[in-house]
Amino acid sequence: KIELDIQDNQSSTDKAVSAAQQLVADKVSVVLGSYGSGVSIAAGTYFANAKIPAIGCSCTNAAVTAGNDYYFRVCFLDPFQGSVMASFAMEEFGAKKAYVLSMLGDDYTVGLAKNFVIAFEAAGGEIVADETFVSGGADVIFAPSAIAYAPQIIEQASALGVSLPILGGDTWENSAISDAQNGTDMQVFVSTFFDENDESGLAKEFVTDYKAWLNGNSQNLTNNGGNDVVAAVSALGYDAYMAAVAAIEKAQ
Repeated sequence: KIELDIQDNQSSTDKAVSAAQQLVADKVSVVLGSYGSGVSIAAGTYFANAKIPAIGCSCTNAAVTAGNDYYFRVCFLDPFQGSVMASFAMEEFGAKKAYVLSMLGDDYTVGLAKNFVIAFEAAGGEIVADETFVSGGADVIFAPSAIAYAPQIIEQASALGVSLPILGGDTWENSAISDAQNGTDMQVFVSTFFDENDESGLAKEFVTDYKAWLNGNSQNLTNNGGNDVVAAVSALGYDAYMAAVAAIEKAQ
């Protein structure tokens, strides 16, 4: 029988520390999380010092697991994601110049932006300054921001008449993006961990059962944003949990 000990870090690096300390104090066997890279990095040393394994669900910054023998993850890393999006920009749009918009002080956005820049420049592309992209000085915009700011970026770009394709990272895999894009001419493309339209066996089975679970309880549906869209992070949360269960069983 597995008991869940749920601590809310409120997506804050400060609260990440207190949440980690509480989990350590509760003597949990394994930690699942966190959602974001910054909060995962902030909590990592506490789990390592307590020798409690942690499995990151969607924390893509390489620093989360670097030098920490107790932190693992089920998602891909930003060096991979950044290079894939750089290749996509060049192959899909023939982009030679890109404008990159990131949020200073945020481990996820800064890290992913840096990896995109490295890959884009290595392939012969050019990163342009912020004052030039609106006037046609860029071919694409790469904006790996937190989901809270993504709709604003899309809406403001549309209001300014910006017609460049906007590329986002994994956090943009959210229904808020399609809502912001509706009614505009903006082209938005994102990288993601999981596609709910995947027809392969286990993926299709998970989506079918998860949608049934969502629609079987109004509160579940509300918590999911009022719809039964299967977010990639939900699939990753399931993967992380089942990986933990398999490890517990193997370790007896």
